[in-house]
Amino acid sequence: MAANTLTDVARNVGLSGMMRLAGLATRLLPIPQPTMMVGPGASERLGQAIHDFGHRKILIVTDATMVRLGLMLPLTQALTAGGTEFVVFDEISADAPIDEIEEGVALFNAEGCDAIVAFGGGSVMDAAKVIGLSAANNKHPLRLVGYFKGLHAPAPLYAVPTTAGTGSEVTVAAVVSDPLSQRKLVIADTRIVPIMAALDPSLMTGLPAHITASTGMDALTHAIEAFIGHWGTAFTDRMALTSVGMIYQNLPIAYASGDDLMARERMALAASYAGQAFTRANVGYVHAIAHQFGGLYHTPHGLANAIMLPHVLRFLSPAITAKLAVLAQHARLGKASESSADLASRFLDSIDAMNKRLGIPRHLAALRVKDIPALARAACREANLNYPVPSYMSQQDCEEVIREALPRKAPARKRTQPATGKLAAKSQVKR
Repeated sequence: MAANTLTDVARNVGLSGMMRLAGLATRLLPIPQPTMMVGPGASERLGQAIHDFGHRKILIVTDATMVRLGLMLPLTQALTAGGTEFVVFDEISADAPIDEIEEGVALFNAEGCDAIVAFGGGSVMDAAKVIGLSAANNKHPLRLVGYFKGLHAPAPLYAVPTTAGTGSEVTVAAVVSDPLSQRKLVIADTRIVPIMAALDPSLMTGLPAHITASTGMDALTHAIEAFIGHWGTAFTDRMALTSVGMIYQNLPIAYASGDDLMARERMALAASYAGQAFTRANVGYVHAIAHQFGGLYHTPHGLANAIMLPHVLRFLSPAITAKLAVLAQHARLGKASESSADLASRFLDSIDAMNKRLGIPRHLAALRVKDIPALARAACREANLNYPVPSYMSQQDCEEVIREALPRKAPARKRTQPATGKLAAKSQVKR
């Protein structure tokens, strides 16, 4: 990989100072922790608890699949039994586009709602967060992009994640997409953390295997990037390392046996632990690159993270060998008595092996050579300005890392030449 230019180095020295200040702020910033209900039937129990808060009317933010499959029935039946009114907004699609969020805000206001329930995957939960913040501040979602752009706190938010990946039920951030600019945008505010969440493994048993795989690798990426960055604390390290151990033990089981409730529950907890880790310790280049893939190619976020994780970790490995060795120990790949270099190498190989076991490709089919410079430029801007990365990538470094994900062309088949002379005579005899 190419070394950073002198300009890059000078710029990064300044960025390092800003990163240290931001890291200190994350240690001091009070981040609310939602009350968690865990286990089969947790979504029904959440519905009963919501009723006790006496809300006037609730906006349930979800997607059409949740409605079609009837997964919300335990929750909605509990609300109805308690006499709590609700209205369902099921228009959220992948990546939470801005225009859909605007529709949700309009419905929230028109129905006079005073609370929100997010029921679905990461896009649904992120959309619900932004709907609440936008409605409370009478601001277009684009004017909320960044940190603490809303003056007023949103209405109370409750969450029921239906995948084990994003950890959005415990995080301060929401990632939405702007189809016009083909970009993913981050909105962060400690007040958008749900006040209560239900981790109900019975809602996840019907997930397709490829969704289980990509969302599980999303959670693993959160945990790893939170641990290898510079903002880690004793708390975030504990959450991240615990998550890694649980994912290594349970993701292959949940992938192969989708109806295993114990594996599903432990994956839901692992995703939540990883969320608690990265909401303070933040993420890194894997996410920065994945966000660009999502914005341009609409690549599912977990899949983009899974593809880029091994490539980015190998680039960073000289700077994080000791931390990779610790990760290997928590993944039960070796013992502390072994050399850090051996453990680190084993952990890197295990990421490749995990992806292969889960049917995740090593390359991104949609990636095009001509897009790489712009993708790298946007990823470096996002990561270098916002994330406590263990070491900086130059533009060229990032391009080379992304290039590793280019689809490989199948080798051309050799054309069989017609046999001549003695060879032709022999082949005719054999026929």
